[in-house]
Amino acid sequence: MMESAMAAKVLVAVIFLATAMPAIAHDEIAPAPIRLTLKIPHDAPGERCIRIESSDPRALRRVALYRTFHDDFDVHPLLSGRWVPHYTGPVEMPDSFYAGGDASAPERKSRYNGEQEVYVDPTYKGLGTIPLGLDPFHVEGGILSITAMRTPPELKPLLFNSEYISGILTTQKSFSQKYGYFEIRSKIPVGTGVWPAFWLLANDGGWPPEIDVMEGRGQRPGDLVMTTHWRIPSGKIESCGFDFLLADASSEFHNYGILWQPDRLIYFIDRKPVTDIKVPIGFDDPMYMIVNLAMGAKYFTGVGVVDGESPLMVEFQIDRISAYQIDALE
Repeated sequence: MMESAMAAKVLVAVIFLATAMPAIAHDEIAPAPIRLTLKIPHDAPGERCIRIESSDPRALRRVALYRTFHDDFDVHPLLSGRWVPHYTGPVEMPDSFYAGGDASAPERKSRYNGEQEVYVDPTYKGLGTIPLGLDPFHVEGGILSITAMRTPPELKPLLFNSEYISGILTTQKSFSQKYGYFEIRSKIPVGTGVWPAFWLLANDGGWPPEIDVMEGRGQRPGDLVMTTHWRIPSGKIESCGFDFLLADASSEFHNYGILWQPDRLIYFIDRKPVTDIKVPIGFDDPMYMIVNLAMGAKYFTGVGVVDGESPLMVEFQIDRISAYQIDALE
């Protein structure tokens, strides 16, 4: 898809290297890694997250990265081997993912958050004995759509009486990484109860840490939030983040990313740094990526619970998801 020309010119330089490599089998040429340069703040990060307001290029420095993961969704996501359509834990969250619940429910929904969907895929049986053939994923023209829709009444007994069926994709079985840049290019759907997200969890199953690269507040069109979660020594969970308004977020594709460095986390919109924080304690293990469309929220304001005003069907459209590692040679 086409990137914003101004964003590409001012904020980021993408460099495709075409250096010739030694010939391999069948005289094929091994491609050089795709690289990315981001501009980031030059000052020291603070203990709490702050907005990055400066547009002075002298206040920025460059960081070089090379790509380690990429899916531009030319094929169904479950055919690529990069994704699985459920949580693949263990994940230590209260009453969530793997803690309690009906058989096979925990890895398919999060009751702790008050979510009202169950995540399905074509092979999922629910409480039945044969696959239900429900597919929330659709690819067309290089765009992945994760679709949430009202659960057919006849299937509710098999799907834990969930109000909606929807989709989630995680890379825990195929890809995780410590440090680097993680990015999604997507539209953010809206509607009562609509809760799209792109986020990271630690691959060791601990929680927190959690990095919410982008969460949409379905009742507030154009409102997205970027948040860091961590646990202090007393055991209390701390969070710090900001909301950002992007008027065309639901109608146009934008880039949402996080750069995880040893000393700081920097969040980006269209590859412009917008907020950062000193890396809290507990960010010690590689993290994997999750993209999902939840329906209904108990604690996350601006989403709301599913009601008669909620859409019968809603799509979370995704152009691509990529990850980059920090280039130690730069």
